[in-house]
Amino acid sequence: MQRYANRSGISGVRAFELGPGWILVEFTEGSVYRYDAQTPGAPAVAEMQRLARAGEGLSTYISRQVQGRFARKLR
Repeated sequence: MQRYANRSGISGVRAFELGPGWILVEFTEGSVYRYDAQTPGAPAVAEMQRLARAGEGLSTYISRQVQGRFARKLR
């Protein structure tokens, strides 16, 4: 996984991994979730990938837009 830049300094995201049509997100408390084209959908995943690369806004986007819609909890 790639360390999240956390430009705000207060993000709940620690790291991420990107793939075609999916993103894994590791949160600071240790949980890891997979989001993909099925859940929450391709447009949301594309935005999450963009935010992950930018290092800012990913945690806020997940909490406000994606909420509990994830494909799978890995940890």
